[in-house]
Amino acid sequence: MDGTGFSLTPGVRKKVSQLIYWEDLKESGVVFAIGLLVLLSMAYFSIISVVAYVSLLSLSGTISLRIYRAILGAVQKKDEGPPFKKYLEMEICPSNEKVHHITEVFLKHFNATITKLRSVFLVEDIIDSLKYFVGFWCLTYVGSWFNGLTLIILSYLGLFSIPKLYEMHKTQIDGYLALANNHVQNVLSTIKSKLPGSKKDQ
Repeated sequence: MDGTGFSLTPGVRKKVSQLIYWEDLKESGVVFAIGLLVLLSMAYFSIISVVAYVSLLSLSGTISLRIYRAILGAVQKKDEGPPFKKYLEMEICPSNEKVHHITEVFLKHFNATITKLRSVFLVEDIIDSLKYFVGFWCLTYVGSWFNGLTLIILSYLGLFSIPKLYEMHKTQIDGYLALANNHVQNVLSTIKSKLPGSKKDQ
């Protein structure tokens, strides 16, 4: 993204892209499996229990590795330092400039969202409001079929599958999307031309 919107650092963007496009099958598989396991656990246990158990497992692993490295160093008479030294030395706190930038971007998107909602609910453009009406109506059915966590799990599965599928079948998918978009635009143009109160009639 450009400087007007929120963007991840190039390193983070590259890492996320590598994961969701399965460039390293082993690494993507591990991340996908852990994330899915946590989400599925939250579907059956309280979030407090999930956080507690994940924290216990993580600490068990890191403490065990720390003790193992200490014993190995004592046996070999070599002090290689803590096993997570490079991560402990990483800078994780954002700078003041970054915090200010994130705040400005958040406020910009927040204001744009409020302005858009005002336009939709006060029917500035009847076609635009009708589109949102249909969208909210569809959400009532989605809400009756799935709860929020189920949608998050489905979105997570989509994150690790849709980009790769699109990359493999880009030409065919783009063709179908173009046809669908043209059809929808034609239908909307026809409806808008016949509706009183649309911008064309004003």
